[in-house]
Amino acid sequence: MKLALVHDHLNQIGGAERVLAAMHAVWPEAPLYTLLHDKKTISDFFGTLRIRPSFIQKLPFSIRHLRWYLAAMPAAVESFNLSKYDVVLSSASAFAKGAIAPPNALHICYCHTPTRYLWSDSHAYVQEVGGGRVIGTILPFVLSQLRLWDYVASQRVDYFIANSRFVASRIKRYYNRDATVIYPPVDVYRYPLLPRMNYFAMVSRLRPYKKVDIAIRAFNRLNMPLVIVGDGEERTALSAMAGPNIHFAGNLNERAKKRLLAGAFGFIHPQEEDAGISAIEAMAAGTPVIAYGSGGALETVRPGETGAFFEEQTWQSLADAVIRFKRQAFDHAAIRRWSQQFSRERFERELKDFVESKYANRH
Repeated sequence: MKLALVHDHLNQIGGAERVLAAMHAVWPEAPLYTLLHDKKTISDFFGTLRIRPSFIQKLPFSIRHLRWYLAAMPAAVESFNLSKYDVVLSSASAFAKGAIAPPNALHICYCHTPTRYLWSDSHAYVQEVGGGRVIGTILPFVLSQLRLWDYVASQRVDYFIANSRFVASRIKRYYNRDATVIYPPVDVYRYPLLPRMNYFAMVSRLRPYKKVDIAIRAFNRLNMPLVIVGDGEERTALSAMAGPNIHFAGNLNERAKKRLLAGAFGFIHPQEEDAGISAIEAMAAGTPVIAYGSGGALETVRPGETGAFFEEQTWQSLADAVIRFKRQAFDHAAIRRWSQQFSRERFERELKDFVESKYANRH
């Protein structure tokens, strides 16, 4: 069975890229086709993976301004020559699902989410991009055409895998396709046992939809210590609004991040996530989670046992949850045990079994 991997683009290291790394571990000989490869940012994260970028890689300023080529992305992903492969396994939150598999090949898509800026977050995306009146007028028409392409591309996939039941319901809503749920891989082992300190932690890219501003406003009012791990386009604005009790740690290596999570009193998760890998990592450290009660968190956090929910995505609702949370007692060892069902080993086994069984049934 000759298998090829397809991924949207390699210009950051996040949850989707960790899923891709686990796929590479299962099929180490498989090459990867992707729209763009930022070698400086990705460095040697994927080790021996053979990466084959699209023609967008050679276009001017594509590394820094990938959005400029949004309209070219369907043609770029369809340009991949996959004719010699028996299985195409795409890792998609955008365009990778549109790769064209050979007539007798199998296309399986691990869908992190239906393309956010085309479906669930399209209006917010137009506002976020900005660019003045001309861009604001043209962009909705571009997105409308891309939305038609995205739906057609979804119909070419043979089987969908979703990273949560929440995403499976979105796949059904937007693509009218069923999906099997395989939760993403999480490194749930090798967290140190440390005494709990009086700070709360967050791990997040600093982007608008992550709702880090809600956490900052809540902890400003509570005057409690909050450590925020991660970086992104909103860092300057968020730093300006944060009080002295809030510390921005930037991007930490895995060892430092694990120690930070293992020593935290609690983990703050204010955004609606498709699966929420960072919250599972916190639980792997034995740290209970305060999460916005929506999305994938509803499947991974057990209120009263591994964390708590707040119901409204406002700083007031979060602050109230933190106050109530401080009065609760949690079994940190039990939280660690709960997290182990989301291990990387479990993901690799389930994905391998799924792909091989579908391939065997086809032949």
